[in-house]
Amino acid sequence: MTQAYEQIRFTLEDGVGVITLNRPDRLNSFTAVMHAELARALDTLEACAELRGLVITGAGRGFCAGQDLSERKPLPAGQRRDLSEGLRNFYRPLVLRLRALPVPVVCLVNGVAAGAGASLVFACDVVYAVESARFIQAFSKIGLLPDAGGTWFLPRLVGSARAMGAALFGDTVSARQAEQWGLIWRCIPDGDLDATRAQVVATLAGGPTRAYAATKQALQAASGNTLAQQLDLECDLQQQLGYTDDYLEGMRAFAEKRPPAFQGK
Repeated sequence: MTQAYEQIRFTLEDGVGVITLNRPDRLNSFTAVMHAELARALDTLEACAELRGLVITGAGRGFCAGQDLSERKPLPAGQRRDLSEGLRNFYRPLVLRLRALPVPVVCLVNGVAAGAGASLVFACDVVYAVESARFIQAFSKIGLLPDAGGTWFLPRLVGSARAMGAALFGDTVSARQAEQWGLIWRCIPDGDLDATRAQVVATLAGGPTRAYAATKQALQAASGNTLAQQLDLECDLQQQLGYTDDYLEGMRAFAEKRPPAFQGK
């Protein structure tokens, strides 16, 4: 299924959505139109009863350069801009909706991810990045702090020391360094992007969807739970998964020494 969009490309096939940020001439920087289109794509995904996963990537040589500052018209002399408005109206709901999707959200970073573009990457569940990709939290260069969830994700992904250094000084982090830090899951050769995307889509489309959803729920809850609470959550979720068709199929496939044919049920 394909819908008409101007600043993103969106498809939903075999239960897997693919969103491509599509303003390559502006390094896929965010605009109000792009946010509206992302919200519309998420509406479709949230309403899909057979949803199995979501892949997010960018068109051209960059993933996302953050907010398109050219959208902010100059103010009259002496006036100040309320920067919280855009965060509350656009970035906050975008990040929360991605985190709440009950399926894996996989990001394929094809180039530079800066500012809110980097925060979008960090909001995803699994991140692949090509070797030429770079991550930049350069808010301090214009007198701001990382936003769109950047201050929440960074210390949880890489620890307080690295998060503080990256945020305060705005240094560029290479994809290879990001992999070493644990900021992303895997750094891949630039030429492997298309093959990796196809592999990820196939894995999500044929995977144990409810087990993926439970894993995402449990791992997101872990940082806020005590050990006892997390053990209780594991008990509850594992009980639910034990009644699924995919678990029965997984056990049959294991006994028969064959790959499982999961249906996501």
